[in-house]
This record gives sequence, C-alpha cells and structure tokens, in this order.
Amino acid sequence: MASATANTSGAEVISAIPRDVIETHILSLLDGLTLAVFSSTSSYFHSLSSQETLWRKICVSTWPSIDNPRVLQLISQFPNGHRGFFSDSFPLIFAHDQPRNLNRQPLPSELISAVDLWYDNRLIFSRVLETKTGSLWFQRSPFRVDLVDPKEGVPTGVKIDNWDDDTWRKGLEENLTLSWIIIDPTRKRAANISTLRPVSSETHWLTGEVRLEFGPVTGCDRVELGVTCGRGREDGELHVREACMQVEDMDGKWLNGKDSLGILVKAMEFGKRRRSENEGRKRHGEYLERKRRRSERKVSSSHLTLVPFKQDFLFESYEYKKAVMEELYLLLS
Repeated sequence: MASATANTSGAEVISAIPRDVIETHILSLLDGLTLAVFSSTSSYFHSLSSQETLWRKICVSTWPSIDNPRVLQLISQFPNGHRGFFSDSFPLIFAHDQPRNLNRQPLPSELISAVDLWYDNRLIFSRVLETKTGSLWFQRSPFRVDLVDPKEGVPTGVKIDNWDDDTWRKGLEENLTLSWIIIDPTRKRAANISTLRPVSSETHWLTGEVRLEFGPVTGCDRVELGVTCGRGREDGELHVREACMQVEDMDGKWLNGKDSLGILVKAMEFGKRRRSENEGRKRHGEYLERKRRRSERKVSSSHLTLVPFKQDFLFESYEYKKAVMEELYLLLS
C-alpha cells in the first residue's frame, strides 16, 4: 500500500512539471534502456516516453551507422518506429535451433548491415551496406558480406605504443566492441548479431595482423563476424583491414547465400534476445566442443569397418574385444 502511494505521489509530482520541460531536460538525457524502464512504470510515463523523435535520437546515438537516410526511413516503418527498432537491436541474439527450410515464406530480396566498431568506447569504424539477395548467383554462392575493400584499410586514429609483442592483440580483445545490426526491409525486423566482445582472436604468422571473431551460435550453425586489424604502413596507427560476415555449419562448411539468409531471418524472427556480454564466449566454446566431438564421431565411424563385429564375440581374443569396445566408446562419446 505504501509503495503504491509512493508511486502515485511520484507520478503526481512529475505531472506537475510542464511536459516540454520533462522531454527536453530529463528524458533527452536518458539512455534507451533507462527510458524503457521509465516508460513501464505508469501509463503517464509511457505516454511521455513514446515520442518518435526521442527514440530516434537514442537510436542514432547508440548506433551512429543508422544515421543514414535510407535506414532511418526504413526504421520509421517498423512497428512502433524507432522504439521497436531499439527493442529488436539492443539485446543480443541468443538463438536456439531453428529449421533451415524457409520454403513456406519468401526470403527478403535485400539485407542491410549497419555496423559500428568501438575501441575503448571511442567510435573508430561505422558503415552501412545494402546486399541484394534475390539473384541465383547470391543464393548459390558462398555467403560473405564484406564492408572493407581488401586494398583499402580504414585508419582509426588509435595509436599503439608497442607493436613488437602480443600486448596490442590483448589490448584489442579487451577494448574492441562490435555492433552488427542486420535489417530485413521486407518484414521490418532487425537483430544485433554481434556478441559485442570478441569470442576469439589470432595473429597471422606472416603479416602480424590480428583477426578477431564475433558472432552468435544459432543452434548447429555459427554466424562469424570477422574483424581484422593491423598497423598502417605510413602513419603507424591501427587500421581496420577487414569486416566481414559468413555463416558456418557444424562440419566447418561455409553456407551459401540462400541457407545463410534463412538462418539470419530465423534469428531475427525467433531468436531469443538478452543483454549478456559473457554469453557469446561461453556459447562459442560449447560450439567448438560439439564440433570437435562430432568430428571424432565421424572419424570413429569411418574406421569401424576395420574391426568387424563377429557373432562369436564372447569367444574371441582379448585384443579383439578391446579394439571393438574402444571404437564403440569413441563412437558413442
């Protein structure tokens, strides 16, 4: 009873403040998550925080890449506009197994990627790319979305003090964060398919460039977002050499455009969403373990014919029994 009275009195106090003052001096200072919580506390607060211009400002400040005429126009057509887009894109995808077969519903003819990369909370890369997906060439070819020309290299303004040891790679692991939002213009849906922080990294033995992997595991498939960074040839600062998206299955095969697009659409529509920076690395490790065990089972299965099972198994030698049991163990483990 006391709590309800306190909430009512709080709403009455705020309602006494002119609406334009609240919108200009209070709500405009909140981030999207805080504003969403604020709007859920009462019907009056909900009406205050439902302004399209307010949510548009929040979305652009959260993801600078969407400050693009085409993208903003698309978002305005989303259910609930920019607020609906924020609800789709702020949580990270945490998808479960979904069927690949999308024959009953057409795939979108276009996929938009809005990508932002930060180093120590400083924006160093921001880009939008529209990918046409309707051609047979796209659907049958290995799926890959590239945002950086291999010959280009994007300077970031980030100075690295020591390029000679492994500390700068560890610095990238600790300081780089990636947002990769995919937008379906047909269904008016979006999803942030990045794990936010890297799930793995490796240094190229010849060039010294560091490749970091982001991207969620969606059931038996993995969306790989690869970002490669290296040293600028002239200025010596950090350059982005690569930013690409691919989809891999459990056997390590890169999927074609049709299958990859189907997986991404399923993730947008049915993937569970939640904000967890550590979930990506955990699920990536579990995926690699399942992949390893699957590979071992395949190898074991291919070798089983070398030790055929005999009907008089009980009367065979100890060595024979041991060989059969070891292979059965590997197959079933």
